[in-house]
Amino acid sequence: MKAFAALFTAIEQTTKTNAKIEALVRYFAQASEQDSLWCISILIGKTLKRQLKTADLKAWAAELAGLPLWLFEESYPIVGDLAETITLILPEASTLENHSLSETVSFLQLLGSYSDEQKKVAVTGRWMQQQPAERFVFNKLITGNFRMGVSRQLVIKAVSRHFGMEQQQVAHRLMGHWDPAEISLQALLMDEGISARHYQPYPFFLAYQLEEEPEALGPVEDWQVEEKLDGIRGQIIIRNRELFVWSRGEELMTDKFPEFTALPGILPDGTVLDGEIIPWKEGRPLPFAVMQTRIGRKSLTRKVLQDAPLVMVCYDLLELEGRDIRNEPLHYRRLQLERLLLGLNTPVALVLSPVIGCATWNEVRAVRSRSRSNNNEGVMLKRKDSMYETGRRRGNWWKWKVDPLTVDGVLIYAQQGHGRRANLFTDYTFAVWDGDVLVPFTKAYSGLTDKEMLEADQWIKRNTIDKFGPVRSVRPELVFELAFEGINLSSRHKSGVALRFPRILRWRRDKAASEANTKADLLQLIAAQRNE
Repeated sequence: MKAFAALFTAIEQTTKTNAKIEALVRYFAQASEQDSLWCISILIGKTLKRQLKTADLKAWAAELAGLPLWLFEESYPIVGDLAETITLILPEASTLENHSLSETVSFLQLLGSYSDEQKKVAVTGRWMQQQPAERFVFNKLITGNFRMGVSRQLVIKAVSRHFGMEQQQVAHRLMGHWDPAEISLQALLMDEGISARHYQPYPFFLAYQLEEEPEALGPVEDWQVEEKLDGIRGQIIIRNRELFVWSRGEELMTDKFPEFTALPGILPDGTVLDGEIIPWKEGRPLPFAVMQTRIGRKSLTRKVLQDAPLVMVCYDLLELEGRDIRNEPLHYRRLQLERLLLGLNTPVALVLSPVIGCATWNEVRAVRSRSRSNNNEGVMLKRKDSMYETGRRRGNWWKWKVDPLTVDGVLIYAQQGHGRRANLFTDYTFAVWDGDVLVPFTKAYSGLTDKEMLEADQWIKRNTIDKFGPVRSVRPELVFELAFEGINLSSRHKSGVALRFPRILRWRRDKAASEANTKADLLQLIAAQRNE
């Protein structure tokens, strides 16, 4: 763990991308194959299954440190991180042992088969064999809250440099399900051919938000304009006559979408489609709220399938008859996609994303302005000669989302945040007026500057009128403008509405609480969307 802890420290102590890449390359150069595999797996977000209860960890650490549990509980929110709190209070190690990363992971995985007493003995014994740096990283792994200051793309660059591979190839190899305990580095990175891992998706190509006027992109004729759909980005894979449906978050969701079950018998083998999985009825998308009625359900009843039918709106073809065509220009991939989908003689839950013909950028603006009424988020702009790249890139693909909706709400509850915000009240609940009563309608925690968060925290502590566990009720005086992407009726919320992606836009110091919006205003927004 010394080498992995040193890597963690090196990365945490710099903000320079090249320095982080060099630290990773140095680690790969001296680490064992198994440690390299686990390092890559952990850093790209494949979390370990948590085997221990937080309450047990707190109790064991407090007992080992000779502290009353209440003192630990009081210290934890101030530090803001459980792993760090445990590391800080534990006594010095009695003996030092240098366990490898892979051995440590095996140790953690075995804990699930232990009794509570065996877990305590094993974990406290390991604590007393480690220096603070290794102990801190070990605690991060135990708590399942391991975060290092590297992006997936940065890890890909480091692996690419160390192993002398193209970044695109590395990105593809690291996609999908793979277990470091069951695969070799050779099999993960070097083995040729798709057949060995035929379930594997391609890395998704992601777009940045357009922040300038579209005229800066050049002639509109060079761009393909499509609707920016609001669903689950996914890939449908047909290989070896098997179906795999992957989300952008690398979750295998095949069983959640029975609508696609028949595709292996309809689409050619060696087909990979990229698109948006959305609720769809009578030739148009339904609100994302309809999708939420299916997400997370363990069983899909006939009624659920009827009320929330899904399709994939396909806008790209990545693999054609087993051939990777991502390096072909978009206009070629689009032609092949049209031939594939329009040539099907059997009805399927696949819809060809329409290309919107626009002769001027003003026509694109008009399409964008109508997006919300069509349950869309805006428009996508894709250069017609662009390849299908990996990760989020600037230049060839842009998303031009509609301006967010806004509403003024009154702060009524606050809760402490997490991590570096753990000792500040930064998680807020807002309300609108329903007659002369304030009704909570959403929560938000992002959008304020650090200076504003400190000011709000101090105000909250001075103006608390009641406490409910970690939540404080405050005087209903502060007004904030909130931005959000969508609004729908909801029986699950007291206000009767639910917002999509709410965040704080600005602190309305110029407004009194009495000037905040009302529940009727929210209902009018919903009605206006439906009538657009």
